[in-house]
Amino acid sequence: MLLFAGLSATSFSQKVEHEDFDAYKLRIDAFWFYASPSGYIQASANNAFTGQIDLQKDLGIPDYSTFIGKADWKFTRKNHLYVSAVPLSKQHQTTLARTFTFQGETFTAGLTAATNLDTVFLAPGYQYDIIRRKRGHLGIAVQMDLINTKATISAAAQVGNGGRATSASGSLLAPIPVAGPEFRYFLTNSPRVFVQGSVYGMYLFGYGNFISAGGNLGVNLAKHISVLAGYQLASHLQVKDSDSRIGFRLTEKGANVGIEASF
Repeated sequence: MLLFAGLSATSFSQKVEHEDFDAYKLRIDAFWFYASPSGYIQASANNAFTGQIDLQKDLGIPDYSTFIGKADWKFTRKNHLYVSAVPLSKQHQTTLARTFTFQGETFTAGLTAATNLDTVFLAPGYQYDIIRRKRGHLGIAVQMDLINTKATISAAAQVGNGGRATSASGSLLAPIPVAGPEFRYFLTNSPRVFVQGSVYGMYLFGYGNFISAGGNLGVNLAKHISVLAGYQLASHLQVKDSDSRIGFRLTEKGANVGIEASF
């Protein structure tokens, strides 16, 4: 009887000793993200210089807050299915410093123009952990980034533009396959403090390119709840539309803080 109890205790001890610190089946992340946008809208493919409308210099798009979310289903010890979402939306009004043309409409310097920039980033993906140990893992992920962007510029009727209101909009849906490494490592031999990071990218030759990266420091507050803080290069995207209707380069980067629930 004592021998049986001793063997059971040893088996339980070994099970606990070798259990992954980040063992879970379902993980949900929610982050507040302070985004700093930069880049340009390619208004005219015929002239690569004058056709570029700078998001900051021309349209004055400022920094703003948004949300990053991710749901991760780890259906085996090393296999994941997940989906990430980032809405990037900003409305801003500014006085134009120069004249430019967008979607066939001319916006004259001195006009007060309102810009709506809306980008929805949705990324379903699969990850396989090529290394998984008690104190962390290294995985390789492949995902399809579905990026839908719409830009609208409008100006009220003024003397400077012939007394008529001017408005133009362009949109582009860019499905981009990307891949890259993702990791999490616990800094001590306990599940209390960890670092995590990821880098995803793809070069699409004449169509464009994409890269996203981020890193966080996390603290486990309880068995199922963690808090994280770090920095994200949420996207660096360059797309050239084959129809020459609209192309763009967009970079969203900034600090983030959030909460993670694991079950």
